[in-house]
Amino acid sequence: MRIVVDTNVFVSSFFGGNPRKIIDLWKNGEVSLCLSRDILDEYIEVLERMGLEDKEELKELLVLFSKGFNIVFTTKTPKISVVQADPDDDKFIECAIALNAEVIVTGDKALGNIKEYKEIRILTPAQFLKDYGNELK
Repeated sequence: MRIVVDTNVFVSSFFGGNPRKIIDLWKNGEVSLCLSRDILDEYIEVLERMGLEDKEELKELLVLFSKGFNIVFTTKTPKISVVQADPDDDKFIECAIALNAEVIVTGDKALGNIKEYKEIRILTPAQFLKDYGNELK
């Protein structure tokens, strides 16, 4: 299953809970992480701003990114305008469209309020694990 993980879920995974479970599904090869240059840049920028650049887990993730581990990457995404409350969040939907992702996992209210776009479900980490957790194991 291809998923897009928004930045707040990705960053929250460093602190445990459902976001960590989502990233563990990727690390265990149970989902493929869809990325675009804009998303990857934002992940790294936010983690560095939080002072996590020296953390071992960040180094491990960057190695997985560089090796393309269960990652689908796109350099071309369509330009859309869907998330009126936070247009910067459109990059997650654009990536999902470009890479045929089934789900966007988000903790962002503006993005989460969309619920679905062109058959791409937009779910919280808890809802994703509830709806898909059993079928992925």
